[in-house]
Amino acid sequence: MAQNETSLANPGVVGLAGFGLTTFVLQLHNLGICGTGPVVALGLIFGGLCQMIAGYQEFKCGNNFGYSAFVSYGAFWISLGIIFILNYLKIYHSSATDVGWFLVAWTLYTLIMWIPAMKIHSAMATTFTLLLLGFIGLDLAHFGFPVFTKIAAITLICCAISAWYMMASSIYRQVFGRDVLPLGKPWIS
Repeated sequence: MAQNETSLANPGVVGLAGFGLTTFVLQLHNLGICGTGPVVALGLIFGGLCQMIAGYQEFKCGNNFGYSAFVSYGAFWISLGIIFILNYLKIYHSSATDVGWFLVAWTLYTLIMWIPAMKIHSAMATTFTLLLLGFIGLDLAHFGFPVFTKIAAITLICCAISAWYMMASSIYRQVFGRDVLPLGKPWIS
């Protein structure tokens, strides 16, 4: 590397870590394994703030997809954390239907992002496919079909693992100087 060249870190590793971990813990909550406290804390900080910071760094790298995804899903987590806090403090009550419409809007955003995700690589396409299916399951659960909560939770745990896989692939590639965890070919060309 020339003396004036600098190598920038990939902000996606933090965004993917925050997305994966927060998604994983929320699904543990949806399965009845943990309470809302960890979800709120992670939603505000790691899934929210850290993911938004990663998105703003993606902006500097010229990556519109990463910029939109990380800033938007970071805002999702902060918003969800605020919904939990407002409900807990009884400042405002969001009903299951209120949250359902919130999730429908995020399902539509995810549908938009799913198409370019299929052009990036298989791991990204898999992550967004699982995210879209998970959101659809949560939509159904909030509109009178509670059996879909557990189905969506399992789907979204797989989504979280897929996001962590992409994070690990990027870190390992830099550390080992070669592809250790392949990301696969794009689903569409």
